[in-house]
Amino acid sequence: MSQPAFQPTPNPAQAHRRILAAALRRILRPLVRVLLRSGIPYGLFADIAKQSYVEVANQEFEIPGRKQTVSRVAVITGLTRKEITRINELTEADAAEVADRYNRAARVISGWVRDARFKDENGEPAVLPIEGEGPTFTQLVKEFSGDVPPRAILDELINAGTAELQDGTCLRLVTHAYIPRDSKADKLGILGTDVAQLIATISHNVYEESDTPRFQRKVSYDNLPATVLDELRSMSAKESQALLERLDQWLAAHDRDTNPEIEGAGRKRAGIGIYYFEEDFDPNEDA
Repeated sequence: MSQPAFQPTPNPAQAHRRILAAALRRILRPLVRVLLRSGIPYGLFADIAKQSYVEVANQEFEIPGRKQTVSRVAVITGLTRKEITRINELTEADAAEVADRYNRAARVISGWVRDARFKDENGEPAVLPIEGEGPTFTQLVKEFSGDVPPRAILDELINAGTAELQDGTCLRLVTHAYIPRDSKADKLGILGTDVAQLIATISHNVYEESDTPRFQRKVSYDNLPATVLDELRSMSAKESQALLERLDQWLAAHDRDTNPEIEGAGRKRAGIGIYYFEEDFDPNEDA
């Protein structure tokens, strides 16, 4: 009687790599779609990926007490020493300008929404004169966006449809959220920060030994009629915006940029991100 073939115990590391490879393919599909639409060829993507491998290996995979070497980085990344030397000599592409512009505009709107000095008698964001005495848009920008020219923020908010001019002298807030409307560069810059932060949260929850995992949840169903999506988009936008505004008030009260008197050690960036998605159901693709 023949014996069943011996089945070795699966190697957990190999299983994890297979799962991660499948996850990577899912991540890359929408990203490659964006890259191709923006004219980014594979060669440039590959160079950026190599650069990221080298940067992370240099910064986070050192042997304590020893200087990181090109040879060790080559072993960790699988790249040649020649490639690593070339990458180490490159200057990093600077996306700071786009991120800074987005953050400044968002801070101005946040201050407009929550600071009592810039609200009307009903507790809503007031229609602000651009210049003059008392609470003005110029004062708002100065307090919440530093030394950036008020005209630059004004143009940005108007172009984004977030605010509108009244009588050429006052500005009214139209929506409490700043979303760049016309600038693809700014929208793509948000891709770089938001997706990176989500992946960092997942990485923390998988690899960090912590009793306090970072919050990461979603709710979805895969057999919805298309006719209900308009209502879902509206409801999710309204309730998500309300939650984010409550969280913004709490964060602003604990932020040392707006409250210099707050004490405490260290400097951390923290927040909550919410996104909506919809897609055609593919029975061959796991949720």
